[in-house]
Amino acid sequence: MKIVTGAAGFIGSNLVAALENMNQEVVACDRFDDQEKVRNLEKRSLAYRIFPDELFGFLQKHRQKIKTIFLLGAISSTTETNLAMIKAVNVELPIQLWNWCSDNKVRLIYASSAATYGDGSRGFSDDDSLGNLKNLKPLNAYGRSKNEFDIWVSEQIESNAERPPQWVGLKFFNVYGPNEYHKGTQMSVVPQIYNQIIANGRARLFRSHHSDYKDGGQLRDFIWVGDCVSVMLWLDGNPEISGLFNCGTGQARSFLDLAQAVFQAMEKEFAVDYIPTPEKIRDKYQYFTEADIGKLRTVGYRSRFTSLEKGVMFYVKEYLMNDDRYV
Repeated sequence: MKIVTGAAGFIGSNLVAALENMNQEVVACDRFDDQEKVRNLEKRSLAYRIFPDELFGFLQKHRQKIKTIFLLGAISSTTETNLAMIKAVNVELPIQLWNWCSDNKVRLIYASSAATYGDGSRGFSDDDSLGNLKNLKPLNAYGRSKNEFDIWVSEQIESNAERPPQWVGLKFFNVYGPNEYHKGTQMSVVPQIYNQIIANGRARLFRSHHSDYKDGGQLRDFIWVGDCVSVMLWLDGNPEISGLFNCGTGQARSFLDLAQAVFQAMEKEFAVDYIPTPEKIRDKYQYFTEADIGKLRTVGYRSRFTSLEKGVMFYVKEYLMNDDRYV
């Protein structure tokens, strides 16, 4: 039995679909109070659907059958300011699950985030030593909460405390793909640009406010959601591997590259307008992210990552341009 928290969310629902295709017994844990998110699971035949407040009761009842918990549920908005709620969901609940998994010998694979790296000035190394993690300076409460849990995990490892038989944290970079539509302004840039082109034939990108970058030249490590799922499934299939790993392609690409890929997939003439980066996020804006994936390669992950052009083409043609946009 595999449990996925945040199962109705973006990455969670893609993982649930993949596990179902592997004939796994899947338990989906989420609030199921957002109709847009609920649509992400409409095609799934699940063993159980449970609410978060039912989770620990369910775990105790079925603990002999549970093999892995994928902890993907989180307060993921980078603009969320309710610190108490963020701490409860992103730090305190993961600690409780870690302890339960330790006591019951259940494997735990959890979502960290590239937001822990802040402005990137300290690099993008997934070194999980306590000293390295404490030196990171996330730019928002979401990133700080993810780093806080990573630090807590590192403290458990360094003190040789009890731990799950396998534990893995994944620092997801800029993920794009189907089933992200409920995220609104937090959606990846791909569907946002797609919708702009549908509306008026032009895309909008942020103007650069950094002398080292041209307009549209800001760089991100964009990763296809299917690749994130592949990494999680591979790790689940290799229970001897534990640690904190980056989950990106290892190649930064510009927003201009991404926009051009969307226009190409739509077979539209390229046209872009540059708008000022909003002042409220301008001083915290990241101009460069690129995952160091050496550690993931070292432990044996060999699959190639989907190129930006191929991923965007598939997303646009197979999902965004179809009546049924869901996995």
